Amino acid sequence: MNNAKILAGKRGIVFGVANNKSIAWACAQMCAEQGAELAFNFLGDAQEKRVRELVKDLPNAIVMPCDVTKDEQIEAFYTEIQKQWDMVDFIIHSVAFTEKENLKDKFMVVTRESFASTMDISAYSLLAVTRAALPLMKKGGSVITMSYYGAEKVVPRYNVMGVAKAALESCAKYLAYDLGEIGIRVNAISAGPIRTLSSSAIPGIKEMLENSQKHSPLKRNVTTEDVARSALYLLSDLGSGVTGEVLHVDCGYNTLGMFSSVES
Repeated sequence: MNNAKILAGKRGIVFGVANNKSIAWACAQMCAEQGAELAFNFLGDAQEKRVRELVKDLPNAIVMPCDVTKDEQIEAFYTEIQKQWDMVDFIIHSVAFTEKENLKDKFMVVTRESFASTMDISAYSLLAVTRAALPLMKKGGSVITMSYYGAEKVVPRYNVMGVAKAALESCAKYLAYDLGEIGIRVNAISAGPIRTLSSSAIPGIKEMLENSQKHSPLKRNVTTEDVARSALYLLSDLGSGVTGEVLHVDCGYNTLGMFSSVES
């Protein structure tokens, strides 16, 4: 039996670890367990402290500042990476943000400035961090990003984040087309609702979790570990023929059209 680790000898960059409950952190742990060396970004002193504490037991982990809305910081981040690594094999992009007030009322109340900043952080940043990595992705590789069902259907109070996630999924598909000829695959994971630092800002998260558990075919909510296993598939050679896809990891919730009034 072959017990070789799936990502042995691979190096990857993880953008967006906020704390130990982050989807990005679950993915990072899975990748590290399967042999990958990892680099992480942080934004601000508080996040740096949390990230450094999390990665202290990961071998050869790199932790550096990078604000994904600033091209000069992205360039500096990769310049430092290049001093330590000669190649990058994969990128995990798990970055999204909008102001809390955008998640409390109707979508149409979002301001022009807030709409632009939400799109910049939550969608354009995928393009920015991927493009800057290309000189290091010499032998191809894999890029994944994190989406949500609100990109496809209206989820009340998800509002501008749903619009941003729709843009993010489209960015992933266009990047997949652009980069396929040089062997880089780009995919999105559309995870079901999970209680994380980011999702806690959504006023309806409790109802979203209850609804998903009640109606999804698997009759449970997805976990960060579920997402991490799917990420491993897409990041490794197991997903070698998959690009431009949005993989739903939501216990089947996205397959539903309407709910029966008769409980089975």
